[in-house]
Amino acid sequence: MPIIVVPDDEPPVLAGTVEEERLGQLGEVRIYNSRALNEETLLSRIADANIVYNIRSTSIFSRNVMRNCPRLKLIAIYGVGYDNVDVLAAFELGITVTNTPGYSAVAVGEMSLSLMLAVAHKIAQNDHNIRASGWARQYSSQLYGKTLGVIGTGSVGQRMIELGKAIGMKVIAWTLHPSPERATEYGVEFVTLEELMRQSDVVSIHVLGVPQTDKLIGEHELALMKPTAMLINTARGSVVDEPALVEALQNGMIAGAGLDVFANEPLPLDHPLRSTENVVLSPHTASMVPEATLVGLAMAVDNVANFLQGHPTNVVNPTPQG
Repeated sequence: MPIIVVPDDEPPVLAGTVEEERLGQLGEVRIYNSRALNEETLLSRIADANIVYNIRSTSIFSRNVMRNCPRLKLIAIYGVGYDNVDVLAAFELGITVTNTPGYSAVAVGEMSLSLMLAVAHKIAQNDHNIRASGWARQYSSQLYGKTLGVIGTGSVGQRMIELGKAIGMKVIAWTLHPSPERATEYGVEFVTLEELMRQSDVVSIHVLGVPQTDKLIGEHELALMKPTAMLINTARGSVVDEPALVEALQNGMIAGAGLDVFANEPLPLDHPLRSTENVVLSPHTASMVPEATLVGLAMAVDNVANFLQGHPTNVVNPTPQG
């Protein structure tokens, strides 16, 4: 039987579930209940694996790691993002990489909406003031009738388009691959990135953390935003130039931000975002709901089963056969 290693089930989401049982029917399963935070630890866990069932993005599958795993044939990622895997190196080494697209679209969409409302209505700031025996009263922002700019129109972006319309916002969007057909299907107008940044009262980010989107939102793009506008990011921290965002928030160039993701996670204790008042922070938990977790775990096990049967599903890199 193939050796299937789960190098990083912490906090545990797979252990003790029916999906762990299903995985055990496909091979010999080894689960580690701590994160593999460095290359040496990860290699010690997966060196003789045929299949890796990866849960946490803190496990980094570099070319060197994969090159030192001669039996490895599949990395099955639980999650949408695969920026922790060098997919080109995986292809060259004959390793297939799969993910679980769309499994958490509803949950992440709801978190994005929650952050948007929390920032607009200053919920976190008012909560803090009340707990500190204060009773500060200040204007918040009404979102009805305002413009929501959605960056990325995959499954989460499409859900955000629906939610924005549901609360009465005008929605525009940007994607790497616009087309009249997609615009009609999603019921949204595609605009350039610069137009979106200028027009939007809220910018919500929903793209993968891939080389094409690295620091997609930088100093130039932030400078285009209205001083009353807000930025929401539930995608990947790498998409936003974090120092530029901190400067924009602290200097009043934009009104606020809601962030579930960061360039370095966990967020360092001395990070300036921790002391910036006009930002709502969340510890990368947008998809952490039981409903999404069960769907994602099952999809990843399905990907393992289908690979072993010779017809891999949800492949994110070319297979060795092309």
